[in-house]
Amino acid sequence: MEIFTELAIVVSVATGIAFAMRALKQPLIVGYILAGILVGPYALNVLRSTHEIELFSKIGITVLLFIVGLNLSPKVIREVGKVSLVTGLGQVIFTSAIGFLIALILGIDRVAALYVSIALTFSSTIIILKLLSDRGDLDKLYGKISIGFLLVQDIVATLILLVVSSFSQTQGASVVNIVVILLAKSLMLGIGLYIISGHVMPRVSRLAATSPELLFLFSMTWGLGLSALFHVLGFSVEIGALIAGATLSLTPFAYEIGSRLKPLRDFFIVLFFVLLGSQMVLDNVGSLLLPALVLSLFVLIGNPVIVIILMNLLGYKRKTGFMAGLTVAQISEFSLILAALGFNMGHLSKEILSLITLVGLVTIAGSTYLILYADALYPRLENFLKLLELKKQKKKERGAENEQYEFVLFGYDRVGDDFVRSFQALQKPYLVVDFNPSSIERLQKEGVPFRYGDAEDIEFLQELDFSRVRMVVSTIPDFKTNVLMVKHVIHENAHAIVIVLSHDIVHAEALYDAGATYVIMPHYLGARYGSQMIMRLGLDKQEFNEERERHLKHLAKRKEALDG
Repeated sequence: MEIFTELAIVVSVATGIAFAMRALKQPLIVGYILAGILVGPYALNVLRSTHEIELFSKIGITVLLFIVGLNLSPKVIREVGKVSLVTGLGQVIFTSAIGFLIALILGIDRVAALYVSIALTFSSTIIILKLLSDRGDLDKLYGKISIGFLLVQDIVATLILLVVSSFSQTQGASVVNIVVILLAKSLMLGIGLYIISGHVMPRVSRLAATSPELLFLFSMTWGLGLSALFHVLGFSVEIGALIAGATLSLTPFAYEIGSRLKPLRDFFIVLFFVLLGSQMVLDNVGSLLLPALVLSLFVLIGNPVIVIILMNLLGYKRKTGFMAGLTVAQISEFSLILAALGFNMGHLSKEILSLITLVGLVTIAGSTYLILYADALYPRLENFLKLLELKKQKKKERGAENEQYEFVLFGYDRVGDDFVRSFQALQKPYLVVDFNPSSIERLQKEGVPFRYGDAEDIEFLQELDFSRVRMVVSTIPDFKTNVLMVKHVIHENAHAIVIVLSHDIVHAEALYDAGATYVIMPHYLGARYGSQMIMRLGLDKQEFNEERERHLKHLAKRKEALDG
């Protein structure tokens, strides 16, 4: 019963601090970490069954990444794969190089400086996923890119941990042998999972979907089982969970699986943050304050600057780079694991271990505030961000310049091609505006008139000529962007029809107050269409089947257009 009592106390403390954080309008993640410090050895010292709590936290991590994997589709990987790889590897290289020099300047010996520089490199995928989820930004462009390069970092971190741990076990075995064995394992896993996901998983998932309980049990079995297999083969549990979810992402039951697992994720992930806080090593903290402050400032400021510059060079807009850059402003659990491993091998002193841990606490708390209040920070830092733009946007890159247009569409990625077909059917000149370089490439390839720009940039909006525009449509779900765009268009042309998208009733009312002609609410329109279909078709199942076939054909065309 001891573990049960400890768990009850831990959850109670976390809940109490969470209420306090909510009252103070502070991030709950910070509260969970503080709860961990409070129940740890430096305060109440009630958390003694750390192995059991660590197991629970591992379950939370596994379920979280499993759900993320369910949302990974080939389209998303193709959309952000290049930028994620470049920014992920680029940030690792530049951060480790600059961090190594800073550590040497602070008087840290070379071996320890190498550990410190690598520890500063990796950001916490778990924390960022939680923060992006809280902001509702997982499906935004910067959110997709951030998840992509964080996963690239996780892979690099896993490889480093494997190499370091292998050296500790084999006492200096050949790096080549370690890498060859790792590649062989990866190849075998890749082939096996490709066969299973393509031929076995669709049939098994259909069978499991006959019962909600069976589908839940099957999902947990697959996620935990594959994670355990990856662990046994020397890979990280996190990557195993992510791939487990990705193999189910193409099944028609991915959404239902994710919705059933979310309550489980929300509970166990709290234990992860509490455990993280309880494991903070805070001995000799006084002598470590200055180096910890210097290294923390480098992580909080230097890492975002590196990502912002890399994304600018890849052609992404200023705010997209800024928002993505903030997601690397902390060190991760991988950093703490690496530091603990170095300490156990005798490469690091207890002071360096404490230093890395203190940097972890400062940067995790600091980056949480930066991300949650990013919208308020951006306008204040915009002039500074302009100085980081090494690649200035040329006029020829903007697309159509002198063409006349009566219709303007903001946002092509989501359902933009449907509106484009409507404009083409009306045989009216139109213009598509998007700020995703991948979308711009598609528009160029398809011969669609476009402008490369961000609807949230007032200077860009002022460059567009709305005086003769008859209709403006926005598929962008962001409320603030749509309010800014609506007010500007109405100010320039009060007769224009402005149609925008919203998923929230309060935001929809605010958009109408701002001057929007019509606000598209997908859930409302979907429910209304469904009820009208019931009134029209009644209980004639044959009519419903015909409607179903028409819908499937439409979805197939949409998928073909997106894949093309």
